[in-house]
Amino acid sequence: MKRKILTAITIGAILLASGCSNAANQAHNIATAGNAEENRDESDTTTEDPSTETKETTEAGESGGSSTGNVLVAYFSWADNAVLDENVDAVTSPSVIPPGNVQQLAGWVQEETGGDLFTIRVTEPYPSDWDECLDRAHEEREEDARPELEGRVENLDEYDTAFLGYPNWWYGVPMPLLTFLEENDLSGKQVYLFCSHGTGGLAQSVELITEAAPDAVISENIFDCYEEDAASSQEEIQSWAGEIIGVD
Repeated sequence: MKRKILTAITIGAILLASGCSNAANQAHNIATAGNAEENRDESDTTTEDPSTETKETTEAGESGGSSTGNVLVAYFSWADNAVLDENVDAVTSPSVIPPGNVQQLAGWVQEETGGDLFTIRVTEPYPSDWDECLDRAHEEREEDARPELEGRVENLDEYDTAFLGYPNWWYGVPMPLLTFLEENDLSGKQVYLFCSHGTGGLAQSVELITEAAPDAVISENIFDCYEEDAASSQEEIQSWAGEIIGVD
């Protein structure tokens, strides 16, 4: 009889110990799960959303306007290539005082297309006096000169469309423009011309550009305006550029 009682007590003790152990394990598991959930919550609050970072990076790389491809806006302007004399008359020589006619037109094209702006600069600036500049331009034309430039377009192969701006000098183009075309290969690229001129209009400029860049695809869709109208041509030239690249 005593043996049976002792056995029952022993079995009860074992069951009680087992129950306590299970309860402890369950408590431990619950605590562990809670800690894991807490850690996961903390991790979620410190992890950045990759999509947000990508969006910010993309927006930072944009530069106004939109286009169907990489666009270059290259131009030659007297205002970018002259050392101003203190006696320059803003009324008689407006195109040499920044922003010059072509310089202004190029800026509006860049603004509309989002392209990269490149100004064609000579190493030896032109006089700011119009008559003196005209004399030098005539001499360069007669000699079929190629004035030396300061630099070239970087990564030219990345562009598939180029807007090329210039003034009409001596019924043609400034000779530095031809230097630019011979040093920067526009072969296979779509080229659109814009020009500021006097009564001579486009004159022989298109022919000269075509000769200097025979493998470029030069469009007949050309924007030109009288020099005295250049400053008021923003809407017209941006509409022209926008239609070319398909800006909404």
